[in-house]
Amino acid sequence: MSDVRSGRLKVYLGAAPGVGKTYRMLDEGRRRAARGADVVVGFVECHGRPHTQAMIDGLEVVPRTSCTYRGGDFEEMDLGAVLGRRPQVAIVDEFAHSNVPGDGRNAKRWQDIEALLDAGVDVITALNIQHLESLNDVVEKITGVPQHETVPDEVVRRAWQIELVDMPPEGLRRRMAHGNIYAPEKIDAALANYFRPGNLTALRQLALLWVADRVDEALQEYRSQHGIGGVWETRERVVVALTGGPEGDTLVRRAARIADRSAGGDLLAVHVARSDGLAGGVSAASLARQRRLVEDLGGSYHSVVGDDVATTLVEFARAENATQLVLGTSRRGRLARFLTGPGTGETVTELSGDIDVHRVTHERAGRGTLLPSRRRTLSTARLIAGPVAGLVLPVLLTTVLAQLRGTLNLTSEALLFLLAVVGVACIGGVASAVIASVTASLLLNYWFIPPIGAFTLDDPNALVALTVFAVVAATVAAVVDRSLRLGRRSARATAEAETMSSLAGSIVRGEATIPALLERTRETFGMESADLVDEPPDATPGVTAVAAGPGACLVLRGRTLSSSERRVLAAFAAHVGSAVERARLAEAAAEVEPVKAADRLRTALLRAVGHDLRTPLAAGWAAVTSLRSRDVEFSLEDREELLATADESMAKLNRLVENLLDLSRLEAGALTLNLRETSLEEVLPMALADVSEVEVADVEYIPAVLADPPLLERVIANLVGNAARHSPPGKRVLVTASALAGRVELRVVDRGPGLPPEGRERLFEPFQRLGDTDNTTGLGLGLALARGLTEAMNGTLNPEDTPGGGLTMVVSLPFAARTAGAEPTEQSVGGA
Repeated sequence: MSDVRSGRLKVYLGAAPGVGKTYRMLDEGRRRAARGADVVVGFVECHGRPHTQAMIDGLEVVPRTSCTYRGGDFEEMDLGAVLGRRPQVAIVDEFAHSNVPGDGRNAKRWQDIEALLDAGVDVITALNIQHLESLNDVVEKITGVPQHETVPDEVVRRAWQIELVDMPPEGLRRRMAHGNIYAPEKIDAALANYFRPGNLTALRQLALLWVADRVDEALQEYRSQHGIGGVWETRERVVVALTGGPEGDTLVRRAARIADRSAGGDLLAVHVARSDGLAGGVSAASLARQRRLVEDLGGSYHSVVGDDVATTLVEFARAENATQLVLGTSRRGRLARFLTGPGTGETVTELSGDIDVHRVTHERAGRGTLLPSRRRTLSTARLIAGPVAGLVLPVLLTTVLAQLRGTLNLTSEALLFLLAVVGVACIGGVASAVIASVTASLLLNYWFIPPIGAFTLDDPNALVALTVFAVVAATVAAVVDRSLRLGRRSARATAEAETMSSLAGSIVRGEATIPALLERTRETFGMESADLVDEPPDATPGVTAVAAGPGACLVLRGRTLSSSERRVLAAFAAHVGSAVERARLAEAAAEVEPVKAADRLRTALLRAVGHDLRTPLAAGWAAVTSLRSRDVEFSLEDREELLATADESMAKLNRLVENLLDLSRLEAGALTLNLRETSLEEVLPMALADVSEVEVADVEYIPAVLADPPLLERVIANLVGNAARHSPPGKRVLVTASALAGRVELRVVDRGPGLPPEGRERLFEPFQRLGDTDNTTGLGLGLALARGLTEAMNGTLNPEDTPGGGLTMVVSLPFAARTAGAEPTEQSVGGA
C-alpha cells in the first residue's frame, strides 16, 4: 500500500469568463515558485490575453500531447508527462474541460486532476460557476446558453481551498470592451448576449451564495471538531419548532419573515418526535402541510427524536448554529400550567443561552392542549415522588377519615384507601403501589377495624381481609403500570414510524442523495457527524457503526445510542445502502448511455448511408463509366444527358456530405457564424432555386434579421424542399413572413397530411424520416440541420398545424441592429 499523501486541490472560482481566474492562478504559482516550491504548468489556456500569457514566463511548462479526432488535430494536457515529472505543484486550467476521446484518456479534466492528487501532487485549477453540475440548468435558464461541460459539486467541495475571484458586472463589461477577454470581432456579440448586465449579476449572486454555503459547511465542521457549542452569529439562521398543531402555519410564516430581514438568512423547521407519548397526538396531515409550506418559503424541514422536547430543540439549534428560535405560546390554560409546572417554552428560554427565543402568540394559546400531557411518563421526579406518596397519602387519608369517624362505614373507608393506592400507582408505578398498599393496610387495621387502636393480625378474618385488600391494590397498580409502559412503547413506535415516514418522504421528493441522507441521519439522532466508510472502525466510545450494504458502513460519532435507537438507525442504514447502490447503478448506466447513443447514431448513419449515399454515387459512376467506354459511340445529345446525370449525382452527393459535416460541426460546437444584417429578399431567390412549386407572399416590407446569409439560405432551402416532398400534386408550398415584437417569423406552409403532436419532436432528430410520401430517399438530416442552424443564429424553429390540413414550419429570428456602419459579427457556436 502506498505511503504517498494525497495532494491538495485549490480552486479559483469565478462567475463568468474573464474575471481573472487564470491570472490569479498563475500569480500564485509564481509566488510559490519564488518561495522554492517545485511548480510546473500542466495546462493553461490564455485565450490570446497578453497579460495572462506574460504570467507564464519563468514557469516550467510541461509540453502538451497532440491527438487526432475526426480528422482534426487537438492538444491536451500530457497527464503521463506530468505524473512522470512529479512536481510539488501543478497548475491545470479549465477544471470542467472534456478531453478529446482516444488513447485511453480520462473523459474529463477533473479526472486527470484527481489522478494527480492521488499521486501526491498539489493542484491549482480554475472553474466558472456555470460548470457546477447542480447549477447547470439554472445558468442555462439565465443565459440561454447550455453548458455541456460540468463538474460534480462533490468533487469541488472536496477541495482544500476554494477562492472566489469576484468582479462587478460593470468592471467585467469594461474589460470586455477594452479587448482584455475576447478578440475584437467577438466583443459586440458577447456584450449583447452572454455578458449582459442582468446575466452577470445573476451569475455573480450564484457564485457568492455557493461559496457562502461552502464556507458555512467548513465552519460547521470546525465547530464540531473543536466541540464549540456557542452560537457564532456569522449568518442569520432561524429555527421554528413545529408540533403538528393548528398554530404551525402561523409560526412558519412568522419565522420566515424574521429570516427574510437578513440577506442570506436560513429557515429551518424542526419537529421533535418524542418517545414519551407526546408524539401520539401529532397530526400527520398538519405536519405534511406545514412541511410543504416551509419548503415553499425556501426553508428546510427536519425531524429529530428526543425524550425531552426542550433540551432536544436547544441541542438541534446549537448544532445548526442557529441565532433565533421561534416557538408558539403554550396552549395549556393557567390552571394546567400551575398544576404541571413550566412548559416547553419556559424551559427552552432558560436553556437557550445566547440564542434569541421568540414566543409567538396564536389563536389556540391558553385554550387547552391538543396533545397528551408532558407528565405521562415515569420521569426521575415521579420515581422519587411515587414512594413518598405511598407513605404520605395513606397517612393524610387516615387523618381525614379519623375526623369523620362514624360518618362512613368500614367498606367505604376501605374503598377510599384502595383509591389512594391506585392514585399512587399512577404516579410511581408498581413499587410505589406496593408501599402504599402495605401502609394503607396497616393503617386501616389499626384505626378502623375493631378493636380500634390495636393490630388484629391474629384474627383470621381480619388477616384475610387485609391480604385481599393488598392483593387487589397491587393488582390494580400492576395493571395501571402495564398500561403506562405499553403506552410508552406505542408512543416510541409512533415516534420511530414518524421518523421513518419523514425519511421516506424525503426519498420520494428526490432528496435521497447520499450526502442528504447522511445529514438527515446525523440530525435525527443528534450526533456530531455521520459518515459512510468502506470498513467499520475499531470499537471506540461514542462511535456507532451499522452495516449499510456490501462494502459500506454507516458510522455515527457522538453520544451512545440506546437499543431502540439502534433499531431505527439500522433502517436508516438500509436506505443509505440503497442510495449507494442506486448511485453505483446510475454511474454505470451513465457510462453505458453514451455508448448506446453512439451505437444508435452509427447504426442509423450506416443504414442511411447504405442507400442514400450509394444511389447518387452509383448514378454518377455509371454515367462517367459510360462516357469513358470505347465500345459505344454516343451522340452529342446522349453525351450531354450523361454529363447532366453525373453533374446532378455529384451535386446531390455533395449536398449530403455537406449536411453531414455541418451537423457534426454543430454538435461539436465548431461552426463559425458570420452574423450580419440580412434581408429575406437577399436569400430567398437562391434558397428557392431548386423548387418550382413555391408561392412567396408578404416579404417585401419585412425588416432585416440578424443572421448568417448562407446558413439562412440553407435553412429555408431544407424547409421548402421538405415541404415540397410532402405536398400533394398541384399544391404549391407557401412562403410568407411577418414581424412582431422585435422578431421576424418566416413560415413555410405545406398542404400535406400533417403530423400528430406526439411525433413532431422526432422530426428534428438526425436520420429520422417520418414522411408520408417517399420515405426511401434522403438521410433525414434536413430538418435536424435546419433547427440546429436556426438555433445557432439565436432563432427558433417549431412546427405548427396548417389551417385546413398540413404542416407549417415557423422560423423566428431577431431583428438586425439598426446601427449605421455596423460590422458583421463573427462568433463560434458552443457558448461564451
